[in-house]
Amino acid sequence: MEPIEVGVIARAHGVRGELRVHLHNPDSEALANAETLWVGEASFVLESVRATNQAFLIRLAGIDDRTAAERLKGNVVRVDRADLGLADDDVLLVDLIGLRAVHVDGSEWGEIVAIENGAQDRLVIAREGKSYQLPLVDAFVVSVDLEAKTVVVDPPDDLPEA
Repeated sequence: MEPIEVGVIARAHGVRGELRVHLHNPDSEALANAETLWVGEASFVLESVRATNQAFLIRLAGIDDRTAAERLKGNVVRVDRADLGLADDDVLLVDLIGLRAVHVDGSEWGEIVAIENGAQDRLVIAREGKSYQLPLVDAFVVSVDLEAKTVVVDPPDDLPEA
């Protein structure tokens, strides 16, 4: 199974190889149960993790000094999906990519091709050669059915093209 991206390495911390990691969801406990982290394309044993002001400080096996830690700055951090402690009905944003977007009346509307993260996450939906960004809010995203590979949406009439 493909590891799931959960954050990014912001910088080295101290002189003993610790790394400051910013998670995409600051309230996430994605690192709490992880034994292995993927940083870029390399995997590392996670030796320790501790919360700090709006970030986490981690220590990876084999990263023992500031120089080694600085080489990892800017890399994405991924964990095994199994380590996330998800319930059977939990859905991650990455799960939505590739699903069909259908109107509440069942008519086809497009395909979710990406997720734009920011102050408000948005589904990027390809439709008739154009792209639209639909805010990921309950008013517009009615339901998700992973088995049927569909997301029921109720987009506003004046949704601008992205």
